[in-house]
Amino acid sequence: MMPSKWLVPALSMAMVALPLAVHAESSGAGGKPSVVSFDWGSTDTLAALGLEEYLVGLPHPSAPDYVAHLLEDRTDVGNLKEPDVEAVTAAQPELILVTGRQGDAGQALNKVAEVMDVSLTEGAFFETYSDKVRHLAERYDAVMQAEAALEELHAYIERARGSLPGKGSVIVVTHNDGNYSLRHEPVVFELLQLDTPAVPEDVESLERGGRAFTPMTPATMARMNPDVLLVVDRSAAIGQAPLDVSALRESLTAAGGGEIAVELLSPGLWYLSGAGLESVRAQVDEVVAALGKRG
Repeated sequence: MMPSKWLVPALSMAMVALPLAVHAESSGAGGKPSVVSFDWGSTDTLAALGLEEYLVGLPHPSAPDYVAHLLEDRTDVGNLKEPDVEAVTAAQPELILVTGRQGDAGQALNKVAEVMDVSLTEGAFFETYSDKVRHLAERYDAVMQAEAALEELHAYIERARGSLPGKGSVIVVTHNDGNYSLRHEPVVFELLQLDTPAVPEDVESLERGGRAFTPMTPATMARMNPDVLLVVDRSAAIGQAPLDVSALRESLTAAGGGEIAVELLSPGLWYLSGAGLESVRAQVDEVVAALGKRG
């Protein structure tokens, strides 16, 4: 069962990621700050709480399909890794939401307005995710609405998980320009609690840029022999040549994995977004739909 303590509003400021510097408080209508968001999960959370009116700028080129409707009449502030500081300034935000993707650009953004890091902290996913939602909602006097939304989502996940027994084992991989790496998706393995086969002992994890990853090949995937292979196509998410699914299936079959069901997840939703009230629900729906194809 999922831990119950997520239901308690943990609003301690010790849990809030500190902004890069402190700015004098300014506010829009009703004391709620106008905001530029470089985090699509936070963006869809604001929309789910009925607070999209406070969004004044978004990174248009990086928008997943499910939030494309929010771009109209909002300033294009660059992309996720290269914010356009001049455009951000022109949007006149009172709050800027960032994650680690923006890197050193946060320093320049901090000269424009208060910067709030909305990256997930370490810990059980639903707890840290719930904290993220609450902390953002607190800035807009919407904590009660956030709690109600989280409770409803918790029940939704419980129902989804209850529909999945007997659906088999799953692995999730990222595709990047013909290469694959194992991907740990909390929605798949923590929220829906799906089984995953062990990685063969002779497959070593590598470290690059301070991050560890486990390279995958079709032969390795065939050896792991999951019932379902879920693919997050990074290449497609960033506008490069997408995965050739037929070629992947042929490679799996040649390696003895012809029975593995290959399912593509929405690349923008999974690679560019997540950890929002709308995105987590959408991800749950995609996994349930993918596994449901097996009958």
